[in-house]
Amino acid sequence: MKLVSLSHPVTSDWLADQGFRLDPSPYLSGALEARKLLERLPNTVRLNNMTAGHNGGIFNGPKFSRVYLDDLNHTVPFLGSTDMMEADFSFLPQLSTKVADKFPYLEVEPGMTLISCSGTVGRMAYVRPDMAGIWSSQHVMKVAANTERIPSGYLYTFLRSKFGVPMIASSAYGAIIQHIEPHHIADLPVPRFEENLEERIHRMVELSARLRARFQTGLVTATEDFFRSVDLPELIDICWHQQERDLGFEVGEVGPTTLRALNFAPRARRLIEKLDTAPNKTLGEICSGGQLSRGVRFKRIDSDPEHGVQLVGQRQAFWLRPEGRWISTAATPEEVFAEDETILVAARGTLGENEVYCRPILAAGSWTQYAFSEDFLRILSGDPDIPGAYLFAFFRSEAAFRLLRSMSTGGKQQDIHEALRAEIPIPIAAPEDRHRIAETVRRAYRNRDRADVLEDQALALLTEAIEEAAA
Repeated sequence: MKLVSLSHPVTSDWLADQGFRLDPSPYLSGALEARKLLERLPNTVRLNNMTAGHNGGIFNGPKFSRVYLDDLNHTVPFLGSTDMMEADFSFLPQLSTKVADKFPYLEVEPGMTLISCSGTVGRMAYVRPDMAGIWSSQHVMKVAANTERIPSGYLYTFLRSKFGVPMIASSAYGAIIQHIEPHHIADLPVPRFEENLEERIHRMVELSARLRARFQTGLVTATEDFFRSVDLPELIDICWHQQERDLGFEVGEVGPTTLRALNFAPRARRLIEKLDTAPNKTLGEICSGGQLSRGVRFKRIDSDPEHGVQLVGQRQAFWLRPEGRWISTAATPEEVFAEDETILVAARGTLGENEVYCRPILAAGSWTQYAFSEDFLRILSGDPDIPGAYLFAFFRSEAAFRLLRSMSTGGKQQDIHEALRAEIPIPIAAPEDRHRIAETVRRAYRNRDRADVLEDQALALLTEAIEEAAA
């Protein structure tokens, strides 16, 4: 049960501001409390006076027919309100350029703040340098700072703070699916401080964005390096949908392991044949002494953050920052945590093209503090000469993704066949190549962790400044 803070009791003025609404949501969201606190600051400016660009700098877009294509020469990456939360943009759906050209203002630009404005309202992301050329849906609101008046990183930090988010979310309307529109947030009071503080916060956010761009570049580079190092450069881009479909094929030998046609798909069999041409070990051999299994099931007891651990599920695992529930540490078995450089593959789901099923993440650095649900296939190398970071460069590839999906078993909810996955041939590069590839991945994850720290420090600086000014 959520109760109003005794330090900020609801007053008659608050009731009047809300048209004497008697339902509790406006008073418990924190929006009125934040707005009243900001009114005590000596200098605040309306948000729409600090933006510039299309529609004054605060805009989303119209509904339109989306045409997705597979040929990257005729498409642009397309970002939805959930996609914008992801850490790795390698697997975004591709929107036809003919459609994208009709809405040039939907292209995101570095320095913009993206806000989810439909469904779960108020999630945010800062557009980093490598996101140029990505289009966004009508469910993503863009706030383009007028950089002659306010630093974009500072504005983003305020909007995502404990003062900005409640005010944005409180503007939502709709019975089932919540929405906000640009005019709902145009009058948000943005606090202003001395130039040195705002620029310091901005520089931290900008550095964080550049580090996340390096994270993305590092992962892509590692995967390309992997296939070149084992003399299989043709697997960098397998052009899966340009190949002949898996229809009307014959299988010479069928054993007791599986009778499902998908498990014998010709395109996947050709991938295995290609991988077999390089020196390799099976995944089962590599993970002998490590782990190659799904996580454990356990009783989940909700807890507050002070006495709990954050539980990450399949969807949130691919975000920059997970939003999993907090569960009791005392009731959480050790098996739900992941050792450093454990690969976690989303191992339960459906075969939709944009589903996370069979996509991997790497538990490294700060992410080893989280607990992970039983829905992940855990891949932990038992061979010190083949580190998890090296394996991850392979498993994040399109080739590995299609191979894992071809090993699906189950009905509506798919799983990865236990026997088939152990037989995946993993190409083994020369020792110096393995070391270089693994270090590229590790450096990428160090950049990601550093980016998170910088963003948190920027937020802490702003929060402290606001609270001191309002005291």
